[in-house]
Amino acid sequence: MSSLANLAQALALAYTSGINLYATVAVVGVGQRTGWLEPLPGVLGTLASPWVIGLATVLYLVEFAATLIPGVASAWETLHLFIRPPAAAALAAATAWHGDAGFVIAATLLGGGIAFTTHTTKLGVRYAIDTSPEPVTNGAANLAELGIVATLALLLWQHPYWALAIALVLLVVLVLTVRMIWRALRRVFTGHWMPGCGLLQDPRMPSGEHVVVAEED
Repeated sequence: MSSLANLAQALALAYTSGINLYATVAVVGVGQRTGWLEPLPGVLGTLASPWVIGLATVLYLVEFAATLIPGVASAWETLHLFIRPPAAAALAAATAWHGDAGFVIAATLLGGGIAFTTHTTKLGVRYAIDTSPEPVTNGAANLAELGIVATLALLLWQHPYWALAIALVLLVVLVLTVRMIWRALRRVFTGHWMPGCGLLQDPRMPSGEHVVVAEED
């Protein structure tokens, strides 16, 4: 495989690690152990260890449960700002390790940057979701993340360019989604949200303005 394709693999793996590190490690490890993936070179081959798979799975389940609790979810994601990007950079470097030294450095720097951008963007989504007191939204978000991570983590070894392209498109979509969510929340919290008809409440008006209701004779 060319060094460029190997770099694409490293960056796609960094992206999935930025979303969920533990799910990425568990999926890649299970993929190797069951034969879905060919044995990966170097350090990545150790991900197939039962101990690594078991630990990653336990940590993923702990994370899944923690992110169902309002408040705890935001704290958990904030803490992982210091865990996911460095770990993603290390996995990206390990992916490109057997290639040219320049690509290894590029994979480490770009992988860490992609993981940091992915995680901070996801953090914005989690903060917005955490304003809701029910666990259903967080649970749905967890399942969606697992689906994305599992799909890309298995796809990137066979079709690295497609996996990286999908990852970058999803990252852009996520950034735009976060922007829309926070703009909507800002309008609600500042009192500028105008409810639509049929919500059984009067529309909010700017301060100093009053609604004049004409009385019928």
